Amino acid sequence: MENPDTKTTISPPPQEPDPKKLKMSTTTTSDDDETTTTDTTKKQRYKRRKVAIFFAYCGVGYQGMQKNPGAKTIEGDLEEALYLSNAVPEQDRNNPKRYDWARSARTDKGVSAVGQVVSGRFYVDPPGFVDRLNSNLSPQIRIFGYKRVTASFNAKKFCDRRRYVYLIPVFALDPSAHRDRESVLASLGSDKEFVKCLECSERGRKVGGLMGKRNYELRGTSFGLDISSNTNESMVESEFNEETKVSPDNAGGDDSKSEPKNEISTSSNNNGVSGVEVENSEDTDLNSEPLNDTTKVSVGEENANGEEKPEKGSGSEFCYGEKEKVRFNRILNCYEGTHNFHNFTTRTKAADPAARRYIISFNANTTVTVGGMDFVKCEVVGQSFMLHQIRKMVGLAVAIFRNCAPESLLEIALQKDVNVNVPTAPEVGLYLDECFFASYNQKWGDSHEELSMKDYEQEAEDFKMKHIYPHIAYTEQKEGVVGLWLHSLNHRNYPDLCTAAADNDGNTSNEESVDVGNVEE
Repeated sequence: MENPDTKTTISPPPQEPDPKKLKMSTTTTSDDDETTTTDTTKKQRYKRRKVAIFFAYCGVGYQGMQKNPGAKTIEGDLEEALYLSNAVPEQDRNNPKRYDWARSARTDKGVSAVGQVVSGRFYVDPPGFVDRLNSNLSPQIRIFGYKRVTASFNAKKFCDRRRYVYLIPVFALDPSAHRDRESVLASLGSDKEFVKCLECSERGRKVGGLMGKRNYELRGTSFGLDISSNTNESMVESEFNEETKVSPDNAGGDDSKSEPKNEISTSSNNNGVSGVEVENSEDTDLNSEPLNDTTKVSVGEENANGEEKPEKGSGSEFCYGEKEKVRFNRILNCYEGTHNFHNFTTRTKAADPAARRYIISFNANTTVTVGGMDFVKCEVVGQSFMLHQIRKMVGLAVAIFRNCAPESLLEIALQKDVNVNVPTAPEVGLYLDECFFASYNQKWGDSHEELSMKDYEQEAEDFKMKHIYPHIAYTEQKEGVVGLWLHSLNHRNYPDLCTAAADNDGNTSNEESVDVGNVEE
């Protein structure tokens, strides 16, 4: 009797599931201890979220936004930061397709942005995702925030339009500033001597492939510039304290170089750059020290009254006043509407449907003063843009305003069956200002957050004033990239400018009307 009772008492059938229950209980209550677990466990336990990330960057030293093997790109640094911040698991590293990566805009080499947007599925928990990302990024790249979006959201496909800004120095619009080399040489010994421009015009001539075809034939013509009509022309100061190296691949200026950590005292005006003093001539990367500590940035209303101070010792008093603003806006407005922009890009033929683009608006109503140098703020809004399109649009507009070509050339360049060699303005003055998602906000506004820069306006403005504007001004003050480019606006580089200007007697200051904006959308 005892033996059976003993066996019955000792046998523990109910004890076997106890360890399983304990394991289940440990699993369900281990969330509080998750911060003490390994990184691998953390990434596996949090749920991915589809989000849109808003950020800004200064493009100096980067080969553009899009990731490119062997090149330093914004996208490459951002993807690595996402991995280091535990937003992307190990198995998805260097494979953005696995987390639905998409970008709203693809900027070129040296181009900056203050309103860029990317989307994807990331581990944004626990709190502090933005701080973790910024801690793994260079000061040149700054994350503003993120917003939850629908599962089908794509930053590229859902972006309705994009706004870019190009800052062009005011002196670039002065027809007497930085003339072509032949005009500089012809002026030597006269009362209109451009001797201060001789150095940079020679440097521009020696740069192979500077923004166009090069043919070193010298001809005794003004190449579309009516020198005799400019009675008050005088030399334009463009002094350089150190030798600037310009490569054929980056004739607009070496944006990988930035300012050293030292004081810079500048004295500039609308007609050119003068008196740049740099204590240390060694170039350092922009990451070391921004220029904001020594550079003043101010944004003003339209300078309609022409209050800009003329250059010291110069008879020229060019300013971006009301008359200049009206004429420049008239030129820029010709781009508005749907046109064939095959002449304003590369590798896209006229017959390609992708060459047709819709420009919503293009104007230049305000000026910006950075470190004593005045810039005209050109704002263009469009659905999408092709490679170099905006820089070529600005380049041709500046050439026309400087009387290098008639306004009719712009209408010709927008025709499908005509090939025109269009000037390309330097990339340093261009930046992406904002991406818009109007259709998405209208459809999903009731259930999801609005996608816009409204919540990050102040942060974006601070980044712009601290990194982008100072870099644009400093590059021009130190390297004179715009001055070099202006010297290239001649018949050797752009024969089409000379031909068109000859047809119009080299004078485009008339009130010529170009009706190319009212094209069916």
